[in-house]
Amino acid sequence: MFAEGSVEGLNAPQVAAVRHGDGPLLVLAGAGSGKTRTLTARVTRLLADGVAPERILLLTFTRRAAAEMLRRASAAAGPSSGASRVWGGTFHAVGNRLLRLHGQAVGLGPDFSVVDAGDAADLLDLVRSDLGVATGAKRFPRADTLAAIYSRTVNAREPVSEVVDRSYPWCRDATEGIIAIFRAYTERKRERQVLDYDDLLLWWWALLGVPGVGERVAGAFDHVLVDEYQDTNALQADILMRLRATNANLTVVGDDAQAIYSFRAATVENILGFAERFPGATVIRLEQNYRSTQPILDAANAVMAGAPRRWEKRLWSDRPDRGRPVLASCRDEAEQSERVCEAVLARREQGTPLREQAVLFRAGHHSDHLEVELSRRGIPFVKYGGLKFLEAAHVKDLLALLRLLDNPGDELAWFRALQLLQGVGPATARRVFSEVQGGAPDLAISRLLDAPPPVPAAAAADFAAFCSAVADCTAPGAGRGPGWVASQVERLRRFYEPLCRRAHDDAEARLRDLEQLEGVAAGYSSRSAFVADLVLDPPSATSDLAGPPLLDEDYLILSTIHSAKGLEWDTVSVLHAADGMIPSDMACGSVEEIEEERRLLYVALTRAREHLTVYAPLRYYHQRYRPRDAHGYAQVSRFLGGTTRDAFDLTGPTGPDPEPPRLNHTPTAVGDVLAALWR
Repeated sequence: MFAEGSVEGLNAPQVAAVRHGDGPLLVLAGAGSGKTRTLTARVTRLLADGVAPERILLLTFTRRAAAEMLRRASAAAGPSSGASRVWGGTFHAVGNRLLRLHGQAVGLGPDFSVVDAGDAADLLDLVRSDLGVATGAKRFPRADTLAAIYSRTVNAREPVSEVVDRSYPWCRDATEGIIAIFRAYTERKRERQVLDYDDLLLWWWALLGVPGVGERVAGAFDHVLVDEYQDTNALQADILMRLRATNANLTVVGDDAQAIYSFRAATVENILGFAERFPGATVIRLEQNYRSTQPILDAANAVMAGAPRRWEKRLWSDRPDRGRPVLASCRDEAEQSERVCEAVLARREQGTPLREQAVLFRAGHHSDHLEVELSRRGIPFVKYGGLKFLEAAHVKDLLALLRLLDNPGDELAWFRALQLLQGVGPATARRVFSEVQGGAPDLAISRLLDAPPPVPAAAAADFAAFCSAVADCTAPGAGRGPGWVASQVERLRRFYEPLCRRAHDDAEARLRDLEQLEGVAAGYSSRSAFVADLVLDPPSATSDLAGPPLLDEDYLILSTIHSAKGLEWDTVSVLHAADGMIPSDMACGSVEEIEEERRLLYVALTRAREHLTVYAPLRYYHQRYRPRDAHGYAQVSRFLGGTTRDAFDLTGPTGPDPEPPRLNHTPTAVGDVLAALWR
């Protein structure tokens, strides 16, 4: 039975969640309330009560989160608990695993390829070109827009016409063409045994609907647990419905106040409507916050109190009071930047390292002015964001080579690999691909090696090296033995090295990335599993283009609020808390959008442990480099008005009002004024 010692240190609501028996359970975990510890303890309790580990499914939003929870559960339950056999991972990774085991029921072979969002957009572009739907006189959406429409259609479970009408109104006239592209795109992927990121969820959902097979797959799990439930989309909620159609043992943990990813098709309605969708659900609130002081939580509670629809909860803390948060009105962006820099340096002198201080903002460009001021004052900083690992050309190149070995019918992988060769463009790549396919994709590698198609003279040497690398990786015995996946990555890297040096000035940094991939590949016994894991849960960033490492022992953190979710610092500064910035003027088209902006501010406030300052510039300059005083006045964010403002100490602009820019009475300036009258 469950050991009482496993709940040691948990508060009463956490213990109630851990001890919950069968049936649906919603754990409303406020910011900093120990949700990870609670979910881990529940897994530990299930294992200790004798539930077979392979009959527990733990769904998280990163593979690392699942691995950490299972590591903790194993440590708590003991090595004999078998925690390592728990099915843990992201929705997409679990879907990939189940489809490789049972995909034949929906027409998928076990060796299907998985492509990332960038490759999916490239394939849409190929289909768009082949259909010729974008040759008219009117503007037609490009590949990236098509990919975004497709992703929202699949994940939100909404018709294309509705998605276009609401989120892409300028594409309305192209709706028929978009639908035609999506149909052809779907058929092309099916023919080539290729799935994109969104397909993993769609095909998993379809698999669960196959009579006999769906029940067997769902029946393999006695308990399903989901972390960050507020970030799930409609398709993921439908998957959970089918998984629990005959067994209601579903535990979800989340916070409706932190639902901020609607741009990824996540919907707060999943958590708000959980009790209606799963009748008889138990709801437990985790309201004790272990991160922030009470004055900071008072401000966050006040912001959320204005939400018209939410789960009622009030965060509280017994941490020592470090002072009330500050709402600082500034004259303009320049004063905001100056005050942030002065506050950062003052906190540092008081003993708070720069790394324990963060500056948060709604959009990446909102920190532009501050970055200039930080550089002027010699304050080192790191800004979260930038190039993602799978967006780096060299990583995509190597993955394309691995994919075509695994799935010779992967059209996009062939196109990318062939165009790495000097003198090979789209037309030659298309011809070579057609010749090696010959109507039988399974024989493509044999055709390539037995009768290589002709290529331009400029490509001869590269093409020979390409064929040699493919031959080495497909030779008898090449797919066996310990570390064979890493050996193939190493062989392909050696082929790619001269091509990389020719294409990129920073080749050394890129090649070091690929050397790191060899080390990762050493832990795999399957090429397809290695590629799928990189696509489904990639490293967050790559070293190329990042420049030399920081020589400073300390640095300030700059981050968008979205990137800061799940993180915390001793001191937090929030920039641009003015209407038009928070909420963004691009997200005020509906009540739902405005309420998500409210939740975004709540997430920002609850990142602070001890000190919180929110800055609100009152004036924005729109033409900084023109001679006239072109500016607009802003008001403090609507989320910080009324009684909410009572939770803050207020400060106003500092120093005398600066002399306004003088009007330049030149003929050009006067001409501009007159021209405005003649419109």
